[in-house]
Amino acid sequence: MINLKTATLRRGAKVLLDQADLTVHAGMRIGVVGANGCGKSSLFAVLRGELHADRGDAEVPRGWTIATVAQDTPATDRLAIDYVLDGDVELRRIEADLAAAEHAATLDGERLALLHERYAAIGGYSAKARAATLLAGLGFSDPEHTQPVRSFSGGWRMRLNLAQALMCRSDLLLLDEPTNHLDLDAIVWLERWLGDYAGTLLVISHDREFLDAVSQSILHFDDRKLRLYTGNYSAFESARAERLAQQKALYTRQQREIERLQSFVDRFRAKATKARQAQSRVKALERMERIAPAHIDSPFDFHFRDFPGGPDPAIVIEDAAAGYDDKRVLSDVRLTIPAGARIGLIGVNGAGKSTLVKLLAGELAPQSGVRRAGKDLAIGYFAQHQLEQLRADQSPLQQLMRIDPTTREQELRSFLGQFDFSGDMAMQPAGTMSGGEQARLALALIIWQRPNMLLLDEPTNHLDIDVREALTSALQEFEGAVVLVSHDRHLLRTTVDQLMIVADGKVSAFDGDLDAYRTQVMSARAVNAAGEVNGSGARRESRRAEAQARNQRYRQRQPLLDRVKKLEREMERLGNEKKALETRLASPEFYSQSDQDAVASALRDQGKLSTALEALEEQWLEAQAQIEALDRADAAAA
Repeated sequence: MINLKTATLRRGAKVLLDQADLTVHAGMRIGVVGANGCGKSSLFAVLRGELHADRGDAEVPRGWTIATVAQDTPATDRLAIDYVLDGDVELRRIEADLAAAEHAATLDGERLALLHERYAAIGGYSAKARAATLLAGLGFSDPEHTQPVRSFSGGWRMRLNLAQALMCRSDLLLLDEPTNHLDLDAIVWLERWLGDYAGTLLVISHDREFLDAVSQSILHFDDRKLRLYTGNYSAFESARAERLAQQKALYTRQQREIERLQSFVDRFRAKATKARQAQSRVKALERMERIAPAHIDSPFDFHFRDFPGGPDPAIVIEDAAAGYDDKRVLSDVRLTIPAGARIGLIGVNGAGKSTLVKLLAGELAPQSGVRRAGKDLAIGYFAQHQLEQLRADQSPLQQLMRIDPTTREQELRSFLGQFDFSGDMAMQPAGTMSGGEQARLALALIIWQRPNMLLLDEPTNHLDIDVREALTSALQEFEGAVVLVSHDRHLLRTTVDQLMIVADGKVSAFDGDLDAYRTQVMSARAVNAAGEVNGSGARRESRRAEAQARNQRYRQRQPLLDRVKKLEREMERLGNEKKALETRLASPEFYSQSDQDAVASALRDQGKLSTALEALEEQWLEAQAQIEALDRADAAAA
């Protein structure tokens, strides 16, 4: 197990942990939460042995293999799949030992046999297939498996680092914000993969739905202590709210007792007859454990400002194409954004969601077609790279004064305080801020300008849970139009009422909610996995299975074809008999004959023939339907 005993941890002058205790048993799945800067990543560094507690003990079992996601990726020519395979260090070591043993001057048969035995035991012969499965799950196409690492962008290199960490056969897996560079499809896959992980898992995340899906306990950094809660994030919220309510009641009661004791001391300290009693109460006050005031420690409480109204519709896109230079990303875009619309855009990374948002924002002119913006439209646009558009040398106050030089400084400072830019923080250059602080500043600058339409492209990437909750509440109150791109499902669920999917260069309405989309993603991945597992061997097996299925369908089809021919011959025979009989019955002379029993018999035969033909036709239709079903199966297999 992992043990922290009265551990104190400092980074510079800041105390992150003060005599904190923690016990983590093998196999636990823990979500790690707390405000930005509280020490979550530093705790991981302690568990990896990269940092040491200033006081107390931090113990991780000897012999445990620890996997973590590298923060840097070299721009190497190494192929993506080989880079992922490097995550299994023992595998690579045995491969090197095997190569050395096979080329040694003197062949050591026993050593070779032992190496091959261990190689098989750790799954060496299926390792490449495991690496390919990880790459596919994280969104890499088959051709990209054999592309050099240097050919991928920064976000996709982080996915390679994640795949490399998952490739490691670890006892302890430490994941620090693993969903930041993933789209919803990849997050859904990662949740399922982590559900099957057999080791001990600690994951830092601000994505509450991801934490709900993968964690069985929540570790909360609480006032420089570590508090472990049983259950997922939703259970943690409920338990913490109850504890804070109890703590507030105890605090209120304690304050009343302190006031009573202090009042006695103040009244009677100077009186000789009461001095001893007063002194005893002074000591009681000193001994009393001061219960910290319970409060939700989030400083964020911001709201979108009222705006004078907006056009309806806000934006209309007609038969538009969009892309960059000669590259077309989207085609035939037809989209109307009404006033007050709340639209969430979903789809894999690279499908064109950001391109669509840029088209709506007017940042990207359509290659063809029309974009029409309504009169008095005021867009608040948060781009994925909005942070780069901040003035790095200017403080939050300076940047707000640049936008609105006529407003009093105190009013601007009060507004910035809602985003936790108060005091010296209001004067700190943006270039020295963290990613989360820069994201908050970008949001503040947008909100100040009173937009009547918001275009938000991954606004939560650098935000912690407190700020995400504040943004969620603010968006729920916002009365203008919203178009939101986000992999934060909680934000999507609570702020949009229509989903649109961007895929294959098209934009279309998605008929369903996020749960339906998750089911669709899982089903698609299951189908792909069935066709691609174990490389060429799986393809051979798949082809063999398809051939068997075709043969089975042939064996089912042939008796049906024979039956159809037999039914058609019988139907032809009975049809001829019925036709001849009906010819006789159509003749007036037939009814004038003296033998009326013959007439009655002919009428009965007509009824029997009609009934028999109807039964044969039903059997023929049923057989034809079965043949058509087999034909459709053949067409689908082809």
